[in-house]
Amino acid sequence: MISTLLSQLHGTDGDPTPRLAYGADYNPEQWSREVWKEDVRLMQEAGVNLVSVGIFSWARIQPAQDEWDFAWLDEVMDLLHAGGIGVDLATATASPPPWLTTAHPEILPVTASGETVWPGARQHWRPTSPVFRTHALRLVRKMAERYANHPALVAWHISNELGCHNIYDYSDDAARAFRDWLRARYTTLEALNHAWGTAFWSQRYSDWEQLLPPRLAASHPNPTQQLDFKRFSSDALKEYLRAERDVLREITPEVPVTTNFMVMGGTKGMNYPDWAGEIDFVSNDHYVHPGPQDRDELSFSANLTSGIAGGRPWFLMEHSTSAVNWQPVNVAKRPGDLSRDSLLHVAHGADAVCFFQWRQSAAGAEKYHSAMVPHAGSDSEVFRAVTGLGQTLRKLAPVAGSEREPARVGIVFDWDSWWASEQDSHPTARLDYRQEALDWYSALLALGIRADVVTTKTDLARYELLIAPVLHVVPAALAGQLTRYVENGGHLVTTYFSGVVDENDHIWLGGHPGALRELLGIRIEEFGPLLDGDTVELDAGTGTLWTDRITVTDPEVEVLAHYRTGVYEGRPAVTRRTVGGGSAAYVSTRLGADGLAGLLPQLLAAAGVESELPAAARGRVEQAVRRDADSRYLFLVNRTDESVPLPGLSGELLAGGAETDGALVLAPREVAVLRQPTL
Repeated sequence: MISTLLSQLHGTDGDPTPRLAYGADYNPEQWSREVWKEDVRLMQEAGVNLVSVGIFSWARIQPAQDEWDFAWLDEVMDLLHAGGIGVDLATATASPPPWLTTAHPEILPVTASGETVWPGARQHWRPTSPVFRTHALRLVRKMAERYANHPALVAWHISNELGCHNIYDYSDDAARAFRDWLRARYTTLEALNHAWGTAFWSQRYSDWEQLLPPRLAASHPNPTQQLDFKRFSSDALKEYLRAERDVLREITPEVPVTTNFMVMGGTKGMNYPDWAGEIDFVSNDHYVHPGPQDRDELSFSANLTSGIAGGRPWFLMEHSTSAVNWQPVNVAKRPGDLSRDSLLHVAHGADAVCFFQWRQSAAGAEKYHSAMVPHAGSDSEVFRAVTGLGQTLRKLAPVAGSEREPARVGIVFDWDSWWASEQDSHPTARLDYRQEALDWYSALLALGIRADVVTTKTDLARYELLIAPVLHVVPAALAGQLTRYVENGGHLVTTYFSGVVDENDHIWLGGHPGALRELLGIRIEEFGPLLDGDTVELDAGTGTLWTDRITVTDPEVEVLAHYRTGVYEGRPAVTRRTVGGGSAAYVSTRLGADGLAGLLPQLLAAAGVESELPAAARGRVEQAVRRDADSRYLFLVNRTDESVPLPGLSGELLAGGAETDGALVLAPREVAVLRQPTL
């Protein structure tokens, strides 16, 4: 689907060769008609070939229940097509118009404490509201019927950032839908009562109508009820996604359908690996959160998006040219960041680079959010950087359609473990699942090791070293899969609070780490979470957050590090059990990125994994690889503010870099792309 889409983005030159998509959200309804033609001219100048249109246009398209205004959108579509620019047309359902919420306030979401989420911002609708769905699907059908044969249409954009503000709704509509979901999952109340452990606190249910979402309660709500509500909420939005998709496929079966995910820090309510199969290609929005690991996090999120997409190409649907408007302090990007941030997504599989938005708003909540055309206009550093990136992406046309080349190391990211490990009434409220996974990723980057971030839906057997941090939820089937992986020669690394519960959030009895206890050859009777500010010293560094009282139960276990301080002084802190040609290692404390970089060489050596980069570049350059039938594309990303030489690398230089004394040299924050023949 992506290759067909890209082949349509050939601009006014008529060249049918697929190329990377480049563009932005385009909101012409915010501007007068006089601006529209200038927009198209500037888009051509910048190399833009794709824009998303209509995302927040419901109130403009349908001013009243039985009134429709498509004339302005017809004109915009025609202008864009004449300018050689394809349209990723939104279904415009992201935010209901005032006339709808006034007539039907029952579509508004309700919080856990019973408060109504009122209009005035966006996404003020219940995913399970039948009234909202009726009106939204009517709009989708009107859009599809009107633009089915428009030559500018290259893709459908369902809603926008589904679940960004309305993932958890506790309304009566949600309660009814939750009961239906639970009936389908458990069939009988007996099975539900067992799964939820309702013998505790006199919670046993005798009628389905007694079941509710985990609304505001006197104490900690039932943990399995909470976990199931997270699963249900993701599924409810997925069902809504399907409803829009089915209308579009009925009317325009040849037009690919996508919706923009939000794979980035702080967004965890939507189980994207479960959604990915519902659309024709994966799209993602990402925004940098300034901080010590900001670009590592960008790389991690892009890498995980590739994992969700199964290693196939995907679209970066939104990111920022410079500052955003919604962080406590909104920092502008430095020279070179716009290009490096964009190309880092391409390195990890993005076949499109798009921004929010094309022209910076003059009014509204996002008027201080950067855009491709800033308030200063086209005579600006931002627009010059935008135009330069467009030229670079044109040079990278051969990369379009290529897939991720699997690395030798995989990091497992599991949504159930993310959800469950951070729930209340746990040994510590300080656990940060995503941060632990990011720390392992940062440590690998510091060592110059290429790794894939993958989900449990991936074929894990392809990796020689598999890192599964805080793999808290381990059903029996996954435990068996990991055991076979090790027995077949794979090297598994997991951490504290892993293997502890099954899919119902029930403890695996007999001692921790439960489902992985025999595989790891250790037994833990009691956790030792650390208070804020407390640390422990290990042979391998300094630990925070967590410790475990480990007893080694298998003679094949080697202790790689001991605790030097703390209540577990002298006891094992990091262990590894050899199983034939494989191994299973356990890290019982949070070491942080720096500490893990000191520990990882031992774990990598067991798997025979080494960096592919020249020694002097390790930690300073990130390498990602895409490939097709004929070529490998090496993306070399300078992580530093200094020039970095890369001796010994060969290939055709498609973009970036400069050759000096026979070595490729990366300028500060630069990205170079080398094409090599596939071996």
